[in-house]
Amino acid sequence: MTAASRINIRKITVTALMGATATVLMFVSFGLPFLPPYLKFDFSELPALLASFSLGPVSGAVVCLIKNLFNVFASTTGGVGELCNFLMGVLFVVPAGILYRRKPSLKSAVIGSIVGLLVMTVGSVFLNYYVVYPAYTLFLPMEAIMDMYKALVPGIDNLWQGLLVFNAPLTLVKGLADVLITFLVYKKLSPILKGKQE
Repeated sequence: MTAASRINIRKITVTALMGATATVLMFVSFGLPFLPPYLKFDFSELPALLASFSLGPVSGAVVCLIKNLFNVFASTTGGVGELCNFLMGVLFVVPAGILYRRKPSLKSAVIGSIVGLLVMTVGSVFLNYYVVYPAYTLFLPMEAIMDMYKALVPGIDNLWQGLLVFNAPLTLVKGLADVLITFLVYKKLSPILKGKQE
């Protein structure tokens, strides 16, 4: 077996393991006291971001795909939530991985993370507006959706406002948590993920 083949097999194996970890983390979601019970937090983007930095952006995107493919079987949204989660994850980890891989350094990791975070946050607004909520309105009237937003943030008049005032900041905070944890653990995990090859 050539060295390239061994590296390829290792990359596939580690990507699969990170996908399995992300799947478990997605199942282990939790609520926060200041949010309604139907809004959950999880750290399933963390393995995807680690994979994107250590193995490349394609591996990061594959981790996002794996976790959502497995979680779709327990979906309460008919797969719409998982599709949105996959697309948002890709918007997050792929730009971060691309920028980091161009010139691996702490500075490029920080810049990549910030860019990925901003792309995901902005993208989440459009994904929710054009994909998620049109699908949800097949089961729930828009008036009911807006009532939920108004209960969270009084004074919201339309869906764009709800997404900009509530969803975008929430997405940003969730992604920021993933970034902070990644920076805390990446230095120790990086040699393991890369097979001690820098």
